[in-house]
Amino acid sequence: MKRLKMLFLICTLMAASLSGLCQRAGIVERIVIDAGHGGRDLGAPGALVDEKELTLAIALRTGNAVNKLMPEVEVIYTRTSDVFVPLHQRAALANSSNADLFISIHCNSGSSPATFGSESYVMGIHKTQENFEVAKKENAALLTEKNYTENYEGFNPDNDEDYIMLHLLQNNNLEQSISLASMVQQQMRATAHMYDRGVMQAGFMVLYLTTMPGVLIETGFVSNPAEEKFLIDTLNQQNIASAIARAVMDYRHSLLPAPQMVAPADTITLPKEETHK
Repeated sequence: MKRLKMLFLICTLMAASLSGLCQRAGIVERIVIDAGHGGRDLGAPGALVDEKELTLAIALRTGNAVNKLMPEVEVIYTRTSDVFVPLHQRAALANSSNADLFISIHCNSGSSPATFGSESYVMGIHKTQENFEVAKKENAALLTEKNYTENYEGFNPDNDEDYIMLHLLQNNNLEQSISLASMVQQQMRATAHMYDRGVMQAGFMVLYLTTMPGVLIETGFVSNPAEEKFLIDTLNQQNIASAIARAVMDYRHSLLPAPQMVAPADTITLPKEETHK
């Protein structure tokens, strides 16, 4: 992973000087929406639908919702059809587009059919085995790519030590990413009416390779029969999309400088005129 580390450090330093200024100025002009999986990469299999179909539907609806709420914000998709896009190409698109935010949309799967709810991930060290398993499942897509050992410098999605190295190299956007993820989860509760499983950290390759704040959203569990049906419903998909778009709007507003308070005219004390004897 030596060459990848060096390239990433160079890109991070360059991006931090540019995108950091934009973030401080409250500028979110361009976002990349990533529909997880696609093509030969089915994602998590449900009883009725594969993850790749749900992520695409929700991603496209999210882009439309962003366009309606914030027409001035440009939306870029990593895919708009059922095609396979390697993880490194998704990140490269976001980086080359000078995007201000990266949002990757996924569906979860668990060993128990009773598990349900939405959770958002930012790049970091997984503190539980459960988070590690989620990251391994999402990163497994790179194993289906041609020349994946060259593209990812030998990264092994089953090796915990490799994830620690990813975290050490990608933490400059952590604070902004956590802020966005928290707003996503708040809106998933309020707008999509989903159970909030919280904001978590784990080593997702697609987040590691991007140079802007980003979040990976697990919108729900296809392994839960009731939640799978919930996710298939187009109205619920629209509510999830609206929740994500509203979170982006909330995050964008949070970056704006606080308005300066001006005292009412009748409370302003004017200097007294000097009296000359």
